[in-house]
Amino acid sequence: MAIAAAPNSTARITSHPPLLSLSSPPPLRVRPLRFSSPAARVRCSADRQALFSRISPVYDNLNDVLSLGQHRTWKRMSVSWSGARKGDKVLDLCCGSGDLAFLLSQKVGPDGEVRALDFSSKQLQIASTRQDLYWKACYKNIKWIEGDALDLPFEDSYFDAVTVGYGLRNLVDKPKAMQEIFRVLKPGSRVSILDFNKSTSHFISSFQNWMIDNMVVPVASSYGLSKEYKYLKASIADFLTGKELEKLAKEVGFSNSLHYEIGGGLMGNLVATR
Repeated sequence: MAIAAAPNSTARITSHPPLLSLSSPPPLRVRPLRFSSPAARVRCSADRQALFSRISPVYDNLNDVLSLGQHRTWKRMSVSWSGARKGDKVLDLCCGSGDLAFLLSQKVGPDGEVRALDFSSKQLQIASTRQDLYWKACYKNIKWIEGDALDLPFEDSYFDAVTVGYGLRNLVDKPKAMQEIFRVLKPGSRVSILDFNKSTSHFISSFQNWMIDNMVVPVASSYGLSKEYKYLKASIADFLTGKELEKLAKEVGFSNSLHYEIGGGLMGNLVATR
């Protein structure tokens, strides 16, 4: 999908970008992980870190079931909006089990560099296992890092693109996270942030809540994770609207920011240029 200029800063997406291959993963046998872990303690909510560690074994399967596979399309769109190109140095922040990192790896190719950072060592362990299982030549350019999104272990102006998939909403200090993203991006480069959309439409927000109560939580309960996924509604309610995300990006210093509604308004993607 091309990013078209829109008369309003919040736009509904109706076309689709060129898609990269990312098939639905089968169950994994997780092996011991090789990743970089900084000595500094990760500054995050301990209960959220524990939550993502608990759901990590079924996270990918649940995403496929709950979104009917559509999360893969949204992630491809988000990666396309990042502007990542062959040979670039890119960062996938809050990388989870690695979906966006693998897509970025294909974008930047063997001569590029992908750094994928998350606060959950269990999610990183699964990501590393997937890296071996679905091996492609370009995947060797991915380095998994256990770290803090509020204190990134990278030099200023290091990356050509940054992506965040379903992560900003869960961070305890969103302005600080945006400041860190701004710091590590090169001038003129973009961050692409995919997450649930906190809609200003009563119909969309009501439908979103209905989906969580009547589909997401019941399905998650079959995995023994009903309490973990009940948290989802509260996290969306506490999140920022598209306009608020655009404003935050501008306040941090980004020269341009646009928030796109996708998935019928249930999801959103912020694209901000440094």
